[in-house]
Amino acid sequence: MAKAARGERRQEILEALARELEGRPGARITTARLAAVLGISEAALYRHFPSKASMFEALLDFAEHTVFSRSRRVAEQALSLSEAVRAMAELLLTFSDRNPGITRVLLGEAVMGEKADVRERAGRYFERAETELRQLFREAALDPERATAVPASVAAGLVLAFVEARMSRFSRSGFRHSPLSGWEDQWRVIESGLFGRPGE
Repeated sequence: MAKAARGERRQEILEALARELEGRPGARITTARLAAVLGISEAALYRHFPSKASMFEALLDFAEHTVFSRSRRVAEQALSLSEAVRAMAELLLTFSDRNPGITRVLLGEAVMGEKADVRERAGRYFERAETELRQLFREAALDPERATAVPASVAAGLVLAFVEARMSRFSRSGFRHSPLSGWEDQWRVIESGLFGRPGE
């Protein structure tokens, strides 16, 4: 029971941090502020997380597990290349839409004043996403009927740049403009450029 209660308290802390990041865009979230929001002492906070950096790392763990466990399923499905790339991009954008506070961490905005390793860890999220996109294009290149004229690294970089830009706009707007807003129409433009005709 004690272990379960400890896990629940850790979850409460992370949820409170995510809400603060969402509700106070641009503001630096201190442990004193977070403890006050939770109605506990900073000492109690540190019993669950040794540092604020470890809290950010836990949020990054959650983002990576949620997104990349699902991205593996996308890669395993019998989808056309355009369908797989679209599914991967939608996965990244949907996670951002549902987790505004964590989006600030992923973009590096919320961890600017933190240790370098935390900032680097946030950057690796996008590196991994680009690697998985690149793998989709490389696997398709082995099949002449699925290959695109665009090199895998170029195509993956283009899709990721688009996703990251929409996430940045979402954060910059104070989370008023969903990263999924207008997605269907914009995807058709990207799809046409990468695959020749929509759906290929």
